[in-house]
Order: sequence, then structure tokens, then C-alpha cells
Amino acid sequence: MATLGSALLLVVPVWAAALVTPGPDTLAVAHSALRGGRRAGIACMAGVSTGAAVWALGALAGLALLFERAAWAYRAVVLFGAAYLVVTGLRMLWSAWRWPAAATAGAAPVRGRASPGARAAFRRGLVTHLANPKAAVFFGSLFAVALPPGAAGWAGPALAGVVVAMTAAWYGAIALAVTRRPVAAAYARAERGLTGATGALLAGLGARLAWQEAR
Repeated sequence: MATLGSALLLVVPVWAAALVTPGPDTLAVAHSALRGGRRAGIACMAGVSTGAAVWALGALAGLALLFERAAWAYRAVVLFGAAYLVVTGLRMLWSAWRWPAAATAGAAPVRGRASPGARAAFRRGLVTHLANPKAAVFFGSLFAVALPPGAAGWAGPALAGVVVAMTAAWYGAIALAVTRRPVAAAYARAERGLTGATGALLAGLGARLAWQEAR
């Protein structure tokens, strides 16, 4: 128990700092909640949390070591993730560009595209998080430092569970916060611009990820 407690003292602050730093996951959850409502936001949060569980448990199973020894596998995942972010961003930019004239003229609310359902929101959250294989390396390094060789076999999965719970709590809070009535009303008035801005950020993040890997 002392070993797990010591590991938590190291992992919890580091992962908390990573969570509060805005990134693709934050954009995905906030946008899903604003477009599809609280249910879509929670579904996207569940997707992100599932992705975190995959990378955390994968790191415990030696995935970080695999990426280190098989550089081609790591690069393939990076490029797939970068492509997903770029395509998602470009689709959002295209949606903002083709926004119905009635919506921009201040008429009754009209969406550029149908609001995402829970399944689509979950998939977006999952793929967005899995699009960054650096998370596997991050968890691998963090867990290697936090868990000494003599740690109990259940300590690793328990630590991964804490990481996933923190992820769910943080992004769940974001989904709930952005769907409060004042925020939702403000978003409805600026939806086209915010959709375009979010698309540009996602496409830019994907392009940057691909550029860094290609150098």
C-alpha cells in the first residue's frame, strides 16, 4: 500500500498538470458538448477516458518499449493520428465555410451539420486521444519511475485506474460546464466562428504532429 501511495504522490500531480493543459482532447469534448448537448459531451469524455485506459494499460504491458524498439510502429501510429486530426479539422472548416445563410443572418438556429450523436462523439474522443501515441511513452516513463521493480502486481492497474478516473472527472467537468445555459447561448451566437477556429486548431495540431515526426 505504501508503494501505491508513493506512486500516487508522483503520478497524480503530473497527470493533473497534463490534463489542465488545453489540447485536442479538450477541444473534442467541448465541441461535442456544445454541438450535441450534455449527452454527446459525456460520450466524448468516455471515449477520451477509454483511450487513456488503452495507453496506460498498454504502457504497463510494454507498449512503450515496443515503440522504442520498433520505430516504424510508433511512426505509423503518429502519422495515422496526425491524419485524423487534419481531416477532422478540415471537415469542421468546410462546415463553417458552408454555414447556412439563415444561421449567419440571425434567423432561427440552423446547424451547418447535424449535431453529433453519442456514438459519434464517443468515437471522436477515443480516436482523438489515441491519435497521440506519445501518451504511451509518457505513461511508460511515468509508471517506470513511480513503480519500483518490487511493486505488487495490482499496483500498476490500480495506478492506471486512478489516471482514467482523473481523466473522466476532468473532461466530464468540461462537458458539464460548457453546456450550462449562459455558455450554450453564447456559443449559439458564435457557433460558426468557433467551429472554424476549432477546425483550424485541430488541423494545425495534426500538421504539427506530422511535421515533427517527419523531421
